Amino acid sequence: MSQAIDLKNVPVLDLSPEIDGLWDEVQAALLAVVRSGKFIMGPDVKAFEQEAAAFLGTRHAVGVNSGTDALVIALRALGVGPGDEVVTTPFSFFATAEAISVVGATPVFVDIELESLNLDAARVEAAITPRTKALLPVHLFGRPCDMQALTSIARAHGLKILEDCAQAFGGEAGGRRTGTIGDAGAYSFFPSKNLGAFGDAGLIATDDDAVAEAASMLRAHGAKAKYHNETIGYNSRLDSLQAAVLRVKLPHVARRNELRRTVAERYNARLAEVPGVATPAIVDGHVFHQYTVRLEHADRDAVRAAMKAQGVATMVYYPVPQDRLPAYAGRFPRFPVSDLAATQVLSLPIWPEMEPELQDHVVGVLSDALG
Repeated sequence: MSQAIDLKNVPVLDLSPEIDGLWDEVQAALLAVVRSGKFIMGPDVKAFEQEAAAFLGTRHAVGVNSGTDALVIALRALGVGPGDEVVTTPFSFFATAEAISVVGATPVFVDIELESLNLDAARVEAAITPRTKALLPVHLFGRPCDMQALTSIARAHGLKILEDCAQAFGGEAGGRRTGTIGDAGAYSFFPSKNLGAFGDAGLIATDDDAVAEAASMLRAHGAKAKYHNETIGYNSRLDSLQAAVLRVKLPHVARRNELRRTVAERYNARLAEVPGVATPAIVDGHVFHQYTVRLEHADRDAVRAAMKAQGVATMVYYPVPQDRLPAYAGRFPRFPVSDLAATQVLSLPIWPEMEPELQDHVVGVLSDALG
């Protein structure tokens, strides 16, 4: 077992094995940018965009400064704005719905499937109105949504699809990378993601030339040419230092995603005999940004506290669904599956290099906490 991990202090995520393994390359890449003096929209940004587009199998990749800005800018590039409605999930990080509101549109929440924790495609059509402009599915925890069903619905109603891939870089659905199935995909490279920068960073992927051009303008104050601003945009350029880090990490992401799946498979095998724990399915294309179980009968918060007392950190994604946060509270009906999931979900420690012995320890602590 790694000497860096203390059984009395097990983190939810340990980035040190990846950083240590790539340190020489990362250090050289960062130093090259510093010495070049090209910190804003330098050659590493363009190179990363080209390499990311090739990895994803899409015509365009536009670097921005965060996953949240990727959502906001992609929505605007797709023509979503005031008066429009966007159908999405209540069970996601606030940035999903927030981005819809920021562009002046209205989020319309549809409940989730309890097994997948993703948007329930069977409920989507009933939520569509004449104001609906787009669907915004979230590939939660790295598990792809039912994109076949959602694509059929979008086509039937003339809707755009923006995929929230903040947790699913490198995932696949139907033989295509998540984020390349709809009209655009938005990615986050927050340090904890499957492909993580050393700070905030994001990306928009699309096959649509017009969407890519609009996104490129919006990230740079609405200008194609400097000082010739054509619309109101943002200062949302991908930093050259972050692009350099991402270029080093990108060639390793597919292998590391496979290692995450292996960790998830081991967890599932070890938890099969623990009653009351619903484990995530190992479906095709799932890249396990998080390994999230549901505690069907136990007091989740009490279990989490007991595990913390034994030195094992866990996380709850998400304790309050988006529709019930103060920003939206009282504006929507209740979504019972989402509400139930918020009381049951518990994310256990996971990273690609996690040792089987450490997983055994985590499972043992969870089992003891369940009594």
